[in-house]
Amino acid sequence: MSAFQWIRPVSRLAFAVGILSSASVVFQAVSGMESPFETRPSRAAETDEPAGSATVALAAYEGVINPVAAEYFAQVIADAAKDHAGALVIQLDTPGGLDTSMRIIIKEMSASEVPIIIYVSPVGARAASAGVFITLAAHIAAMAPGTNIGAAHPVTMGGGEMDKEMKKKVENDAAAYIKSLAEKRGRNVQWAEEAVRQSVSATETEALKLNIIDFVADDLTALLAAVDGKTVETVAGKQTLQTKSAALKKNPMTGRLKILNALSDPNIAYILMLLGIYGLIFELSNPGAILPGVVGGICIILAFYSFQTLPINYAGLLLILLAILLFIAEIKVTSYGLLTVGGVVSMVLGSLMLVKTDLPYMQISLWVILPTAVATAGFFALGVGMAWKAHKQKPVTGIEGFIGLSGIARTEINPRGQLLIQGELWEAVSSEPIREGESAEVTGIEGLKLHVKRAQKA
Repeated sequence: MSAFQWIRPVSRLAFAVGILSSASVVFQAVSGMESPFETRPSRAAETDEPAGSATVALAAYEGVINPVAAEYFAQVIADAAKDHAGALVIQLDTPGGLDTSMRIIIKEMSASEVPIIIYVSPVGARAASAGVFITLAAHIAAMAPGTNIGAAHPVTMGGGEMDKEMKKKVENDAAAYIKSLAEKRGRNVQWAEEAVRQSVSATETEALKLNIIDFVADDLTALLAAVDGKTVETVAGKQTLQTKSAALKKNPMTGRLKILNALSDPNIAYILMLLGIYGLIFELSNPGAILPGVVGGICIILAFYSFQTLPINYAGLLLILLAILLFIAEIKVTSYGLLTVGGVVSMVLGSLMLVKTDLPYMQISLWVILPTAVATAGFFALGVGMAWKAHKQKPVTGIEGFIGLSGIARTEINPRGQLLIQGELWEAVSSEPIREGESAEVTGIEGLKLHVKRAQKA
């Protein structure tokens, strides 16, 4: 096997492992998306729907507020209206997200004829940043014990500091918007403004005392009992909730939205981008492999979809591409590891810079960047080592492979004669007499004539 023939099978294996690893991450993200929101069946769910009682729709969302979240909220609100539900409970746990997606959600909630109850749960959940706006916009807002709400100060998606004028405009716009939401629902307008301007937060008990929310409920059953009989006003007019004995109808996120939501994760977007780049490189370096090219193209397209919701820094992207080029060059150029070191540094710096934002939940995890950089460097370092080892190996095929081999003189070689080597008779020439039957070592080749010398005795 030549110095670089090993690259095709090893690259295919490494690429397949990468694809399986990425698929595993997506599958875990998709299959486990609803796990924090699993609730024990309430008494309402265990009994048949009483005559004349309303149905309560139930949805749960955990994660960043993004276009997928906006689509999911719109879907469950539409389904609740279609089913003539008496109320829609949305269990929420979010660190915040995109302003545009948040405003779409609030528009859908404001236009809903079905009363919407935002329930920040389970224990440890939060409604931060965009989640504050959504909670205050609900017809009824509730929180579970051990949860918090607040820190709604707007942050630029491009990272860094905005100029004073722009910062003032954005802050004033967000403050006016949240004040209007709080005023419309009869909630604490002053605290809402402070949540935007000063990033204040509150626990569930503080939120209840400050009139930020309406109820604190230990679980879903307690929540439905607490809101029963409460009158709210929707676009369809005033409605009195009948939830205590209502039947629950869950509205889980569809498989399509689960996959799209998982793909919106910056870590998965990063892995997909690298797999796409590697796949295209392997296909171009090994034409006809097909699989790396096809899968690489798919990964690149999926990565572009993921990047549409992320503030991408093109300097970081260029550094990652430079790292790949340095790794490839290490195989072709003898740099004694300098190109590999440069590639590792370039990849780590580029990965850290790739998503330009101050929001921690939209940044690529260091625990994803470092293993990826090390694995990539290790792969190409292995390539360099194997190529160097193959380069140093003595040829074992072709005429050059005869040099150093020993044969038996079938005739006296003085200076010419015949040498039996590897079952073949060759014409041999020696500068010293070699008797018939003695061993001779090949020192050179000239056409079909071997230059030999008497073999050294062990």
